[in-house]
Amino acid sequence: MEIDYKKELQNAAKNMIFVHDPDLLIKMMVRMIVNKARIAHASFFLHDKRKDGYLLTVSKGSLGKKIPLDLVRIDKDDVLIRFFRSHMSRFLFGREVLLYSEAKSALKNSKIKQEVKQQLAHVLYQMELLESLVCIPSYFRDELLGILLLGKKNNGKNFVDEELDFFAALNSNVTMAVRNAQLFKELGFELDRKHQLFVRTTIALAAAIEAKDHYTHGHTTRVTNLSLEIAREISQKNKGGFDAKFLENLHIASLLHDIGKIGVPEHILNKRHELTVGERNRIKEHPMIGVNILKPIKELEGSVLGVRYHHERFDGKGYPDGLRGEQIPLIASIISVADSFDAMSTDRPYRSALPKDDAINEIGHLSGRQFCPRIADTLLKLCKEGKI
Repeated sequence: MEIDYKKELQNAAKNMIFVHDPDLLIKMMVRMIVNKARIAHASFFLHDKRKDGYLLTVSKGSLGKKIPLDLVRIDKDDVLIRFFRSHMSRFLFGREVLLYSEAKSALKNSKIKQEVKQQLAHVLYQMELLESLVCIPSYFRDELLGILLLGKKNNGKNFVDEELDFFAALNSNVTMAVRNAQLFKELGFELDRKHQLFVRTTIALAAAIEAKDHYTHGHTTRVTNLSLEIAREISQKNKGGFDAKFLENLHIASLLHDIGKIGVPEHILNKRHELTVGERNRIKEHPMIGVNILKPIKELEGSVLGVRYHHERFDGKGYPDGLRGEQIPLIASIISVADSFDAMSTDRPYRSALPKDDAINEIGHLSGRQFCPRIADTLLKLCKEGKI
């Protein structure tokens, strides 16, 4: 049956648009060539920057059973690679596709220089080892991205120009898609690297706060873990739950909820006796100091809500803005309960820690007054189940 190569090329192009995995794109191409053109085998060597060479990425057909992936590597200075990097096939045969039979005949051509013949002979030897009759380079902006190797046709017939043009066009389309996919993947790695750096920086900032306030050592970590535990419990009870962005904002806000204490004098933070009204008012400034510190970082807009409002009260008697009930962002209500519970159950300069049961009872007693009932009930449930 005749193959409509133009139609096959269009279909392949449509399918590739939605694939962002380089290996999968290459597998799709190789599988299509083997199945549609009925070729004994096909293999693809893709350039790997880390290993500075070309690794066998996909091998389909009879030869694929013999060759273990990731163990076959062509060095960047290999004769086959140098041959295509210099576009020697185009120079000798007027096209990038290298046909074994055509190259074999060229060895008898007296017009070709001896050193070029020697190089070509080495290339042919490589193709023989890989049982390949066609070799198609993959270029991206003149950079050799990979090499497609095709074995013989199942019917034993020779390859015709229409087939070779199809292979070259398909390979070119896949090369573009693979490079885009690689860039997409590299961008993902870079974003992840920056995100990890950001999280580590946030943790370092949190540590700086605790170094200033000696009596809250470990407080930030405990509040963060408890806040996330409360959020996870609420998510399990509600269909859909919180999305990843909310949980990330909560994580960051929990770590940085007290960052404004950097602007409060240490003698106030570490005072062993009851604070004066003026000293209490200085401490009450820390949420807005934290907001001013974090405001320039656009990526922290969602987290800043938790920093600003974690001392608001459900009855409207909190600070800095006196919000009440549902006016208080949920992220702040979660941190408020976690923060207060940890404060009650740990030693402070001016008082000893409450027993855990007393702290739990106090949270329940203040539910609907200081704390959002939904969040307070979740904390009580976690305590009852022994999860905290």
